[in-house]
Formats: sequence, structure tokens, C-alpha cells
Amino acid sequence: MQRTRDFDKRYRAGDLPWDTGRHDSNLEGVIREYRIPPCTALELGAGTGTDAIWLARRGFRVTALDLSPTAVEMARQKAEAAGVEVDFLVADLLRDELPPGPFDFVFDRGCFHTFELPEERSRLVEIVWRRLAPGGHWFSLMGSADGPEREEGPPRRTAIEIVSAVEPWFEILLLKSTRFDSRLPEPPRAWACLMRRRQRRRPS
Repeated sequence: MQRTRDFDKRYRAGDLPWDTGRHDSNLEGVIREYRIPPCTALELGAGTGTDAIWLARRGFRVTALDLSPTAVEMARQKAEAAGVEVDFLVADLLRDELPPGPFDFVFDRGCFHTFELPEERSRLVEIVWRRLAPGGHWFSLMGSADGPEREEGPPRRTAIEIVSAVEPWFEILLLKSTRFDSRLPEPPRAWACLMRRRQRRRPS
């Protein structure tokens, strides 16, 4: 698929402004503030594995997915060097068979926002919901449509686009404006969205 080729090309070239080499500060803040204990975790779009490794070091049992084979190989090497166990897998979220779970915590840093079509975002939300345990949490960092137009950086999503996709399946505990950790001179604006799985889908 073109998405796979595009991302794999960027990983091979090292064109990774989102990869700071350090775990995400927004993730650390949510884990601390909401007292999410070590549990089974699934990371979507794990890239070179920095956040998955950080979670594993804190006792989380992590499965991490990315559609780029190059990124997954880099992540496996980093985990081995760090002396932690993470199950890194190559997977296209909307096309491939994913680990069934259940997981207690799902994290994605810039995965949700890559899907342009509302029906694709809704499909992703349902996939996450089906793999979370009852009461499980999903923390997602998504590019924000607020602020001036820009030529580079993550896709831009509005709060309405986010809420309309996730609210039938998840209770939104947090939706706040923040910024991505980034190597760009001006870190892109983002939404930090923490959600809790509903027992069953709310009618639209």
C-alpha cells in the first residue's frame, strides 16, 4: 500500500521530525495524573518504539504495532538494547488481523489523525473499542486544526471530528490543547484525548 511505502521510505531516510528519541511527555503526564497502573497495553503506530519501551520499563506488558517494517525492526533492536520485552508487530490497522486483546490501555501518538475519511476514523475507533477490556483507557495524541496554516507537520483535526468519531464508543475524560514533542523549530499543536471504553456503543 502507498501509506506503507511512504512511511517506510521516511524511516529508511531518517526523515522523522516526530521522533525525538525520548518518550512522550504527554503520555507520561496522563499516566501519572490519572494513575494508570502497569497493565496490558497496545500501542498503535509505535514507530521506533521509544514510548513502548518506556511503558515496558514501568511494568506494562506491551504489544506495539506499526505499518513500517523498517520502523519495527528499529524498535526491536532498541528494545533488545534496553533489555525489555515488547511484542513489536508489522500491521496495517484497517487491513490486517490485529492482536485480539483484551488490553487495559491503548496509546497512539499520531495514528488516529492520519486517517482522512470519517468512516476510516470511525472504523479505527471500533477496532480499538473491541480490543479494550471493560473500563479500559485509550490515550491519543492528534494533530490540531487550531493555529495558523502550516506546510509541514501532522494532519490537522478539529475537536468536532474527534468527538463525532469516538463519543459513541468512548467516554471522553480529557480533551485538551497541547503540543507534540517534536524536533521541528515550532512544535505542532495537538489534541490530547483520554477516553474510557463504554460498556456498549451509544446509539448515534
